[in-house]
Amino acid sequence: MSIQPSPSSPPKAPAADTERVLIVGGGPAGLSMACALADAGISSCVLEAAPLSALQDPAEDGREIALTHPGRAVLEALGQWALLPPEEIAPLRRAHVFNGEAPEHLGFGTTDGQGELGYLVANHWLRRIAYRAVERRADRIELRTDCRVSGLNLNATPELAEVRLSTGESLRAPLVIAADSRFSTVRRMAGIGAQMRDFGRSVIVCRLAHSGPNEGIALECFHYGHTLALLPLNGGCSSLVLTVSAERAAEMQAWDAERFRAWVQAQLQGRLGEISLASPRHLYPLVACYAHRFTTRRLALVGDAAVGMHPVTAHGYNFGLYGVQKLANILGTAHAQCQDLGDAALLQRYAAKHRRRTWAIYQGTNAVVNLFTDERAPARLLRKGVLQIARRLPPLQAAISAQLTGRTPPLPLPLLRGLQALRAIRS
Repeated sequence: MSIQPSPSSPPKAPAADTERVLIVGGGPAGLSMACALADAGISSCVLEAAPLSALQDPAEDGREIALTHPGRAVLEALGQWALLPPEEIAPLRRAHVFNGEAPEHLGFGTTDGQGELGYLVANHWLRRIAYRAVERRADRIELRTDCRVSGLNLNATPELAEVRLSTGESLRAPLVIAADSRFSTVRRMAGIGAQMRDFGRSVIVCRLAHSGPNEGIALECFHYGHTLALLPLNGGCSSLVLTVSAERAAEMQAWDAERFRAWVQAQLQGRLGEISLASPRHLYPLVACYAHRFTTRRLALVGDAAVGMHPVTAHGYNFGLYGVQKLANILGTAHAQCQDLGDAALLQRYAAKHRRRTWAIYQGTNAVVNLFTDERAPARLLRKGVLQIARRLPPLQAAISAQLTGRTPPLPLPLLRGLQALRAIRS
């Protein structure tokens, strides 16, 4: 693997490579994209603004990523799953959803009651294995760190797009892939808008040690004024994901560790026994996005640049992996047939398939979040009724469980319309 920092020498003439793809963003999605292309025989150059050290040894950031079975399959195909230490993979066997202070819950598990709904892996470990997988494909991947994109020209020539760097250097390729976060600079440069949903809330995340077993069960507690989720990890720990208003989150983040621990202990109502903080707390704003288009002339979006999910249904990173797999398959076939990698018909095929895979779940997730975070009395009554109905409909629970595992197609249209109708009633 060629690793280069951004050069400090005078600007060079545009460098073009008709057999190479430019990938902007060296996070897990961008690096996985490079690996998938390399396996398809396609070379790439990854442009990442962060320093090399941040990719080689990423810092713990408090986020735990839920992986579906298809998401795991993609990581296995890329050789990344085998790089994870077994103790860093926590099985997710069931999920229990609570409404307010009510003791009863709505439960989800696999249809046969065996195996896992999915797996939990720390985000910094996913970043680490993505980098290591890139290292193993040195012959087809060039990685440039400390490298910032300052401009984009998708009409540089009829056959090539051009990316300009902050140093003044320009690079040309038949295709540019944007993997630079849900706030993608490249997406904006390309003139592609996005449906941005700022929930006006933030999440505080950290690890908790607890005296009671978590039994591989995720707890999702929709209290009034906040949502508290516990994701089961190994070693007597769980990951706390606390969602509150942005103002309240900033206030709670400033609390000392004991005050925060005692508050969480009270909210858990005896679940998991005695708790203690096992990691620093991290604060993140809660924003979702869905790009108006996933492709345009000689450009494709992957990862959060295409779809950035609310974490409640745990599909976000998995959508990124699905997109990587689909785009790599399409481009690999085109490469084998000596086709133009930036051909509009190829990119449109990817866009259509990825939209079918993601749109319904994105909209359904937002509808659920709207319903279960509305504090008005009618909404409280409605969400209580929804959970009661769901508990009485095992087929619905099975359908939602299948969605959580990622083993079925997107949500059926009638169910999505029902969620949207609930949102309309709530409003």
